[in-house]
Amino acid sequence: MVALFPQHIIARKRDGHALSREEIGAFVRGATDGSWADYQLSALLMAIFLRGMSAEETAHYTDAMMRSGTVADLSAVPGVKVDKHSTGGVGDKVSIPLAPMVVACGVPVPMISGRGLGHSGGTLDKLESIPGFRTDLSLAAYGAQVAKIGCALIGQTKDLAPADKKLYALRDVTATVECIPLICGSILSKKLAEGIDALVLDVKFGRGAFMKTKADAKQLAQALVDVGRAGGKQVRAVLTAMDQPLGRCVGNALEVAESVACLRGEGPEDLMEVTYTLGAHMLVLGGVAKDTAVARQQLEAVVANGKALAKLREIVVAQGGDGRVIDEPAKLPQAKQQVPVVSATGGYVQSVDAYDVAIAALRLGAGRAKAEDRIDPAVGISGLVKVGERVPAGGTVAIIHANDAAALAEAQALVAGAVKLGQEKVKAPALIDEIIG
Repeated sequence: MVALFPQHIIARKRDGHALSREEIGAFVRGATDGSWADYQLSALLMAIFLRGMSAEETAHYTDAMMRSGTVADLSAVPGVKVDKHSTGGVGDKVSIPLAPMVVACGVPVPMISGRGLGHSGGTLDKLESIPGFRTDLSLAAYGAQVAKIGCALIGQTKDLAPADKKLYALRDVTATVECIPLICGSILSKKLAEGIDALVLDVKFGRGAFMKTKADAKQLAQALVDVGRAGGKQVRAVLTAMDQPLGRCVGNALEVAESVACLRGEGPEDLMEVTYTLGAHMLVLGGVAKDTAVARQQLEAVVANGKALAKLREIVVAQGGDGRVIDEPAKLPQAKQQVPVVSATGGYVQSVDAYDVAIAALRLGAGRAKAEDRIDPAVGISGLVKVGERVPAGGTVAIIHANDAAALAEAQALVAGAVKLGQEKVKAPALIDEIIG
């Protein structure tokens, strides 16, 4: 057996060998307890980036990452516990309406989410725009809330997959983020540690997504499904397009308000479609629907009868938030200025560049360029037009919500440039591309 010294493990991967479970375990322990220096961890990350990992290695890596901290035990909660994870996109607030819909249909949803960084928003930041809402529950409080009301929406605790926090920080500064085995380990170690039985993945591709091409997204989706199943979980992945923003709002409080509109049955068509699709697969894996057609009917029913909206209110109040925002979204943070972006010429919307819209929101203060940046929950963009819609000359293509004049001007220019009009009628692009697993 090869000695588990860092330099020997690094050399084996450098030379293209598959690492054993023990070698991978030593690497992850070294990240967790500090026994490996940052330069040694970084060297192995780069060797993995260049040489890759087999499916077996990736499964061992994910398992070791998951076990680097506490694994939540939700076995006392009846039913199949199902979560959803998105690889991130622009205007992707799906988790907020999705979780209460699924819980209202009888499936427990333990959900541990992340924060936004760069052009992609984070569910925690959106939830925290609700006055008083706490995402920093302990694992014990998280488990108790799932048992009591069927759902908790929290952030990663220090006890949950701590190796990932260390290794992700190093990946971010060593150009080793875009590596499918490392991505799998990062995503799934946290998800598998939260006590779930099944997982539905929203893997996005396009201009506003982490994966720009469908081929890359499909490769990631298949790897996530395979590794999740190797970890003993039911896993499905849905490939969804992310060239234009999802819904009509980008910005934290604005996206919460749009999520509430979804649960009133008044959400944008594209956002409802993705939410219903992911929710339907969650209900099937959760064992309360025989197929996705029946599951969709169940989801539509709990929206129509108000049960899903009531469940969101219950979650908000349970986590210290002001439940009045569910009935009065105006109680959410409001920006000082709300200024329309007007089109000089009319036409049909040919495209809305999701990335440029995201950068506009970032400039306004809705996101973070660096992890330590503070977010302004009130700012963002609302009323975005969608591909295929007709805009008259002088018509509004979006509304900028700003608290800073310089940021407002920059965001106006970015959004104006992101929306392309033409005289040709175009169809709205398909959102749901393929189901993996």
